Amino acid sequence: MAKTRIFADANLKIGTIDPNIYGSFLEHLGRAVYEGIYEPGHPAADGDGFREDVIALIRELGVPIVRYPGGNFVSGYDWKDGIGPKAERKARLDLAWKSIEPNEFGTDEFMKWCKKTGIAPMLAVNMGTGTPKDALELFEYVNHPSGTYYSDLRRKNASKEPYGVQYWCIGNEMDGPWQICGLTADEYGKKAVNTMRMLRWADAKKADEAGAVKLIVCGSSSVESPTYPEWDRVVLEHTYEEADLISMHRYYEYKPSSENPLEDFLGSADDMGRFIDTIRSTICYVKAKNRSKHNVYISFDEWNIWSQHAKRTAPDWIKAPHLIEDVYTFRDLLVFGGMLNTLLNNADIVKTACLAQLVNVIAPILTKKGGEAIRQTTFYPFRYASHYGRGETVRSISTAGTFESAYGSARLINEAVTYNAEKREVCVFLCNYAQEAEEIELELRSFGDLRCAEFVCMADNDLDAANTFAEPEAVVPSVCEPVSVKEGSKALFSVRPMSWNFLRFVY
Repeated sequence: MAKTRIFADANLKIGTIDPNIYGSFLEHLGRAVYEGIYEPGHPAADGDGFREDVIALIRELGVPIVRYPGGNFVSGYDWKDGIGPKAERKARLDLAWKSIEPNEFGTDEFMKWCKKTGIAPMLAVNMGTGTPKDALELFEYVNHPSGTYYSDLRRKNASKEPYGVQYWCIGNEMDGPWQICGLTADEYGKKAVNTMRMLRWADAKKADEAGAVKLIVCGSSSVESPTYPEWDRVVLEHTYEEADLISMHRYYEYKPSSENPLEDFLGSADDMGRFIDTIRSTICYVKAKNRSKHNVYISFDEWNIWSQHAKRTAPDWIKAPHLIEDVYTFRDLLVFGGMLNTLLNNADIVKTACLAQLVNVIAPILTKKGGEAIRQTTFYPFRYASHYGRGETVRSISTAGTFESAYGSARLINEAVTYNAEKREVCVFLCNYAQEAEEIELELRSFGDLRCAEFVCMADNDLDAANTFAEPEAVVPSVCEPVSVKEGSKALFSVRPMSWNFLRFVY
């Protein structure tokens, strides 16, 4: 049995964990909205058509913020189509996903759903076919109290009180040739900074006040893009003083046809960390070049595992087609857990993140029209992280071995250690990517005398095992015997081959 030593000290802090790293994403794509969160007539739907069984699962996940309404969809979306009496709303072509958008669910419905679910909204504005003026009018509609055309229209349509949306994405993936009315970095930077200034001028608070709007500019949507990372530099040079965050998007997939498919897939989490390092460096460069005292952080507002090479089987130009409904395997769970660790280990720079997406479309929750909702395999690592990965991330030093992947060297043991002083607990999230059991010698110093309160493991000999409507609990966590702690800080235990593990220590 191989052995890995892991050391962590309470004084070696990486950064404070922003709860918004456990955010998610809802786009008008496939069945994410229609038949996902919204299905009038469903046995579990409330009077507004919101599926309460889905809301219960989202609360179980612990999602604090949701990005809406896109995604590629937003670059061709006129938000005015989705407000007012539903009988008067017009159906439109959605060019992004070759679907029909009925506009039965729009801004006011989303805000009402957020309030019921206990989620903060993150709105994306259209920087494709849309203009800075369109963005300002949306801002006025949702955030201005009263006395103007759009604020009074909101009061008439849905809510006398403003919605108080704080987080605003200034477009989506504008670097991508697939984006409706995509722009060059220079074009986007100029358009974005003007939009951001207008939103700041319209905000009731100054930029440095608590509750002021947080503005997110589009960063690179893919490391494979020929404009990466030059795009990020150019955009930041235009927008640095107005931006609070710059977005990152990254998806990984299992490719059975590659030379070393398993190793290449398992190397995804370490590659994700290198992507963050590049954008971190770009931010630092622009800050230095601008001689700025302002800080810009990262919003990793799209991340997940996605089989992007799967062929579309749903017909074009229908409402809510079955699109990108990946069924996640135990293999996916292992990589997903490592990606969560990467976000935690970059808590000093990553301040928001959105798992893309929340329901049905590459999501931890799957629904059946008129039927039940189930938890996918990836639901569980996310749930444990969002509930227990709080406080601060502390740096861990490990002797773990490595393996080679298409992304370069990657760790066989992938871990993150969090410290919640308020709750007096230390949590360890650990993936074993080795195909043999690993003995872990863990030393957690300067936290006080620790006791292991919980040890949870997910392991399966079948990497293709998945939760389905026929077997919704085929892959679930197992509760293990808590490990013993010697001298208040040292624990010796073994983890199963190809496993995800969670340990919670209290003092």
